[in-house]
Amino acid sequence: MGMDIATFHARRRFADVKSGRIAYFEQGQGPAALFLHGVPINGYHWRHVIDRVQHKRRCIAIDLMGLGYSEISASQDVSFTAQAHMVAEVLDALGIEQVDLVGNDSGGAIAQIFVAHYPHRLTSLVLTNCDVHDGWPPPQVLPIMEHARNGTLAPIFQAMADRPDLARERYAAGHSAPLFRSYADPGVLTDDVIRLYLRPLVSSQQRIEAFQRYWLGFDNAQTVAVHSALKTLQVPTLIVWGLKDIFFDRKWAYWLEDTIPGARRVVEVEDARLFFPEDRPDTLAAPMLAFFDDLSMT
Repeated sequence: MGMDIATFHARRRFADVKSGRIAYFEQGQGPAALFLHGVPINGYHWRHVIDRVQHKRRCIAIDLMGLGYSEISASQDVSFTAQAHMVAEVLDALGIEQVDLVGNDSGGAIAQIFVAHYPHRLTSLVLTNCDVHDGWPPPQVLPIMEHARNGTLAPIFQAMADRPDLARERYAAGHSAPLFRSYADPGVLTDDVIRLYLRPLVSSQQRIEAFQRYWLGFDNAQTVAVHSALKTLQVPTLIVWGLKDIFFDRKWAYWLEDTIPGARRVVEVEDARLFFPEDRPDTLAAPMLAFFDDLSMT
């Protein structure tokens, strides 16, 4: 079933690095695998996948800067490129030289940028639905970015954290709702899980401002800049893509496969949206385990 919320809080550790105090938890044994989540969630997103692969890997899930429980300064850069360098700092702090890197949503873009700067630190790469090249930001998030620009983002997420039931009712009635539209089965979003994800984002003015900076850092120049590096990437790469995602079209899965020389295959997941690692974990864990087994035989 994956860890419960109390266990997630109890297992939290912090890596004190140049970029800040980066929150993470780890579970399992074997070679290290690092998991990068998207927005507006945190490392808890990976609990079910980690539960399924922990017998093969020492799994580490961090909270990105500006999200979750990581603690950063008021002036800290939270762009995707800065996040990629933070990942390297965390690996250094944990004494990890090489890692299997797994990314979803903006975490997938950060993973691409990381491999462009630190290809020698990768054992393998697993990418799920994510920002790719010039194919983002998706039009559906432009209103959220505008709220971030205007300083009106916090009330939206505060209202969801305060009354998840009302947000759920709005979504059930056919209205657009952040978070819910990223799941094929939004039932995974219990009141407690919604609060776990959203409350840290609005818990102080400094955190609100960091969350806004995260959205305002949505600039695809960051991923376009690593195109040439991806074209030389020999690291074994697995791409798993949910086909019902309203944000990132399946064409980007095949763009990645065509661009990355190390790409092994694309796995299509029929009934899956953006955050399918959380509500469809078997559809990611199974191909990942097969991929890891293939790596161990080469």
